[in-house]
Amino acid sequence: MAGGTRVDVLGAGIVGLTVAEELGRRGHDVVVVDPRPAGGASYAAAGMLSPAAEVWHGEEEVLRLGLASLARWPELAARLGVALRATGTLLVGHDAGDLQQVERQVALLHRHGHAAELLGRAGVRSAEPSLARAAGGALLPAEASVDPRAVCRALLQRVVLRETPRPDAEVRVVATGSSLPEPWTGLVSGVRGEILRLRSDDPPRRTVRGWVGGEAVYLVPRGDDRVVLGATSEAHAAPPVVTAGGALRLLAAARTLWPALDRAELVEATARDRPATVDGLPLVGPSGVAGVVLAAGHYRHGVLLAPLTAQLVADHLATGAVEAAVDPRRFAGAVPEGAAR
Repeated sequence: MAGGTRVDVLGAGIVGLTVAEELGRRGHDVVVVDPRPAGGASYAAAGMLSPAAEVWHGEEEVLRLGLASLARWPELAARLGVALRATGTLLVGHDAGDLQQVERQVALLHRHGHAAELLGRAGVRSAEPSLARAAGGALLPAEASVDPRAVCRALLQRVVLRETPRPDAEVRVVATGSSLPEPWTGLVSGVRGEILRLRSDDPPRRTVRGWVGGEAVYLVPRGDDRVVLGATSEAHAAPPVVTAGGALRLLAAARTLWPALDRAELVEATARDRPATVDGLPLVGPSGVAGVVLAAGHYRHGVLLAPLTAQLVADHLATGAVEAAVDPRRFAGAVPEGAAR
């Protein structure tokens, strides 16, 4: 489709807003439809741009897609005027058992040709002097982070918002997170994540992802003495809420890694649903219904994959191109048969 197409983007999270901004840059007539813009998972997200730290066994496509999207983030951040903290990620194993998790992560990355430097106790302490004593870790220097709330605020200044779709829209892009409309509802489910925000007089220099007695935890500095601490992960059917157990697990693990958190002020506790698919990959491309494109199901990777998703959607509208790994039609029988877009 040529520029000038009337496109409604349903959903004003970081994915929907980035898609809308890219379509607008390509000359389309775009509005974003959402009664609560930037109030969903993007509001809670820590903003890690960590394709290597996030990859799990069986999710190697996330690494490939994540690296491609990470390469697009500096241009997007500069265009929006938001800070990009390109200080890398430090993986930390608190004890010998936890260090095995770090070593497995590094071995997985090496198998895929991705550099990762293992560190001993002294190397971890040199990278982050305020860390508690740890068995070891690894440094992923190419990774970064952003503040998703700042990104969304900047994007909201560049798009047109509506509370209801336009009746004359030629294309609709569905980017509604964990709540997809029919007939796609069953493709995505909510996985609750709980996030704490603290103000610390001794924040880490870079993102720290650690394991403490097998419990995963991360700390993401914002650059303003604030630290984002997360994240629990729980599949459930009820509305997402912050639980005492979730908050206690996060604080206990984080405090073990970062003793300075004892002095930190607890500023905010938030829970949101991450939109998960059964294979951990998003849905970006033809929905099976004419005039409807999906951009959903990004699970833990919505912030990271936002610029790549925007490019894939815009390219699909322009040429019909589809990235096979995220093609919604991979779920045979779950996507209605019909036109390509």
